[in-house]
Amino acid sequence: MTRIVLCSDEPILAKGLESVLRKVEGLELLPSCRTLAGLMTQMAVLPPNLILLDHTAEVTFTALSELRRVMAECKIVLWVNSISTELAFQAMGLGVRGILRKTLPTDLQVKCLQEVRAGETWFEKALTDLFLSERRVVLTAAESQLLDLVTSGLKNKEIGTILMMEEGSVKVHLSRLFEKVGVKDRFELALFGLQNMMVDQFPGGEKGQPAEAASTPGPRLAIARGRSNGVSVLPSGPARRCPC
Repeated sequence: MTRIVLCSDEPILAKGLESVLRKVEGLELLPSCRTLAGLMTQMAVLPPNLILLDHTAEVTFTALSELRRVMAECKIVLWVNSISTELAFQAMGLGVRGILRKTLPTDLQVKCLQEVRAGETWFEKALTDLFLSERRVVLTAAESQLLDLVTSGLKNKEIGTILMMEEGSVKVHLSRLFEKVGVKDRFELALFGLQNMMVDQFPGGEKGQPAEAASTPGPRLAIARGRSNGVSVLPSGPARRCPC
């Protein structure tokens, strides 16, 4: 069973979705929360495996960072009416596993949670298109490995342990990677890494994408395109179509 908790300040809307989720096999619905403080309290009582987090005013980049620190093993999906591109990119960089619109049909909302529970990710096609429209940079195998580690959220010391190098050497290599990619800090590098993930499994380039982008080594994440409703599932394994 996957324990799921809904954190929302819209109780009527939350109750409606909860009534649907109770009927989903394999999900154990925990008491809902209205604030992040309540969510932290719930964590201390019975930690969930999956959080559907309403995008309220208190859900900022700082709040998400703290939530990910405390709930490192928990999968988070943002439940939104709308979301800025900046926060969406930040959320992806922090490891949020999905961004789900409240206006989607309930069957798709359930499908999103099931995909995330299975280890996949779920983002709007509009967001993935923004990633895919960015410029490409061809990296060496070593640079791709470093990018992968930064995108995974590891600190310099942890990266040094994995790559068997001093922390100072990691900083030097990162500085060179910043310059090559054209970013100014780790956050922007992580965003580039996420973009790189989303194009790397298309051998020879997908229609409408530069062929050289598909040959860029690095982290692996395939895009399965949805239909006209604009939903994409980004699985960690072979690409599959979202049954939309």
